[in-house]
Amino acid sequence: MTQPKGPLAGIKVLDLSRVMAGPYATMALGELGAEVLKVERPGGGDDTRQWGPPFVAGESTYFLSANRNKESIVLDLENPRHRAYVRERALTWADVVVENFRPGTLEKWGLGLDALREANPRLITASVRGYPPGDDRPGYDFVMQAGSGLMAITGPVAGEPSKVGVPIVDLVAGLFLLSGIEAALWARSQTGQGQHVSVSLWEAGLAILSNVAQSTLATGQPPARLGNAHPQLAPYQTVRVADGQIALAVGNDRQFQALVAAMGHPEWAADARFQTNPERVRHRRELIDLLESVLLTRSRESWLALFEAAGVPAGPVRTVPEALAFDRDRGYGSVVSVHHPTVGSLPVIRLPWHFSMTPSAVHRAPPTYPEQKGDHE
Repeated sequence: MTQPKGPLAGIKVLDLSRVMAGPYATMALGELGAEVLKVERPGGGDDTRQWGPPFVAGESTYFLSANRNKESIVLDLENPRHRAYVRERALTWADVVVENFRPGTLEKWGLGLDALREANPRLITASVRGYPPGDDRPGYDFVMQAGSGLMAITGPVAGEPSKVGVPIVDLVAGLFLLSGIEAALWARSQTGQGQHVSVSLWEAGLAILSNVAQSTLATGQPPARLGNAHPQLAPYQTVRVADGQIALAVGNDRQFQALVAAMGHPEWAADARFQTNPERVRHRRELIDLLESVLLTRSRESWLALFEAAGVPAGPVRTVPEALAFDRDRGYGSVVSVHHPTVGSLPVIRLPWHFSMTPSAVHRAPPTYPEQKGDHE
């Protein structure tokens, strides 16, 4: 039986990007069925091939996380023959070109995106930048987390501002770029014309501030750093139990009534301090102290069983190995394996789409270095 093709089958992507945001977007395009050709520099390839430890069979796990479903080719873009090869691929093969060079670099090599689209009007070009147009400084995830305000609202209440444990600005910028490319592909199907899509790390960093930024814009008040608590909901945070912590996510008054009933104290829902969410937020510290005075008497598993039966949103605070084991034991299938030429069977986390007719798939391991394709000499 023929395996159904992904929704982007037939789309060809020339990937000139490096590190995370661009490669994450092109990896996603590949998982959706596009054919992706990654261009890497001589002397080591993508910078993230050297990022580690950990390495497995000589391969950086960071590189492995963002580069499956691609073929690769090593090209020196200072070499005129290699530049000619890239131009030929862009004009006669590619539907999409993705890049994250400093502004002016591709123009210096005669590969400016405007010129490529002029020569191939159906071509879609996509760029990841550090900052919006007019600011040509390079961008780095950690710098963006710090500068966008994200670190200021992350971390312990009385501690230092903290970064998120993954390169969240890079990842979100990659997903914004992915959706922009998909929108441009749809527009091309209607108009026959390609266009340019650009995303900056700075704008992605501000965009994910979401409700926190909106609160500041509307009130003029700076947000507080609340640790694991929610600025606009309570109780919506980690709480202590006899053998550790659990996460409570009470989002409305009905759920709060179910929570306190399950804890054996339905009268707390009638307390004027806790009857409505705005009042619970105002009296957060009193509420958490009261809840924990009871929660500390029983184990995590005991409370979670009670809360699940009562329809109260709650869950354990897991380590990464515990989360992966839970996914495996529940049969969710988030982790799949693909054969890698040096690693062997390589487990990876598939991207979370489920299509009824055109499934996404992990069909190719991240490329080794160098993996050549095409005659460009």
